[in-house]
Amino acid sequence: MYPFKEGDFAPRNGWYVAAFCEDIGEELISRWILGEPVVLYRKQDGTAVAVGGRCPHRYYPLGESHRIGDTIQCGYHGITFGPDGLCTKVPSQKAVPGVYKIPSYPLVERGLWAFIWMGDPDHADESLLPSDEDMGFGLEGFVYKPFKTMHIKGRYQLLNDNLLDLTHLGFLHASSIGTEENANTPEEREVGDKMIRSQRWMRGADCPPLMAKGAAYDGRVDRVSGMTFFAPGFHAGLDDTFAVEGHPSRAGECIASARVFHAVTPATRHETNYFFALGSTHEHLVDAFKVSLAPVLDEDVFATEEIEKIVRSSETLPPELMLKSDATAVEGRRILQRMMDRERQPS
Repeated sequence: MYPFKEGDFAPRNGWYVAAFCEDIGEELISRWILGEPVVLYRKQDGTAVAVGGRCPHRYYPLGESHRIGDTIQCGYHGITFGPDGLCTKVPSQKAVPGVYKIPSYPLVERGLWAFIWMGDPDHADESLLPSDEDMGFGLEGFVYKPFKTMHIKGRYQLLNDNLLDLTHLGFLHASSIGTEENANTPEEREVGDKMIRSQRWMRGADCPPLMAKGAAYDGRVDRVSGMTFFAPGFHAGLDDTFAVEGHPSRAGECIASARVFHAVTPATRHETNYFFALGSTHEHLVDAFKVSLAPVLDEDVFATEEIEKIVRSSETLPPELMLKSDATAVEGRRILQRMMDRERQPS
């Protein structure tokens, strides 16, 4: 499936964000992940769990069922399942058939996020998760908050491509966070087996409109902007902006310092769960960004959903005409394709 090999969709052996930790509580959360229905909730001891969301009897959605202690009772016929996925009760008979169970998925809480492993549980290695230091999370003086959980009608790789090619900032987001320097400044790139780090150092650049307005600043700036991609779907970015040395009163002042986090999790082949969070040096800045960045996220959603319409509507999709600036996004696609290729190999 575009842009991967025919029939390929997404890696299963990888950590995806299932939810923000603060959103998982006593109530059942129903969510599609990698084409499977999943239910998230916290047990009475506070442990977050993830189980399959489809009753094996008549396929009733367990996310629309009832929480009984630490178990889920199907709302259709009362069949009950524990947090380990095993069936504990069938009201219509005394014996519980051994085949009656639902999947139980590894779930790890790290920072603001709950990461789920949808593939082979024997390969669910927590060390594959990025560390706080690698993500830029937990920095001294920074306040971090979840912003928004979105369901987007577009395949997940369109969002990964978007975040791996930040040259679009100066155009799709020209009225807010981007300037043309985001496109014409040379990119520094580091590529690993399951990681890509990209950044640009912009000297004497235009101050992005949103930053200029928030800081009441009227000069040019030095910026460092970048993103680190941790396959299969977590992006940690930075944007530090400083007044240029030549400014008469604010030379060298930090205009804004932010760490942004985008989690891209396939829901189905053509829909995506998208989680956005941000950290900055002052809580009031984080709260202000929550309002001012909402239209920016809407622009990315619009682009993703409109491209999805074109891709799905085209009977014959012409080859993409790639540019030099696509190199990082292409590397991201290659990483994910390698992960899917490995999953097909006999263990």
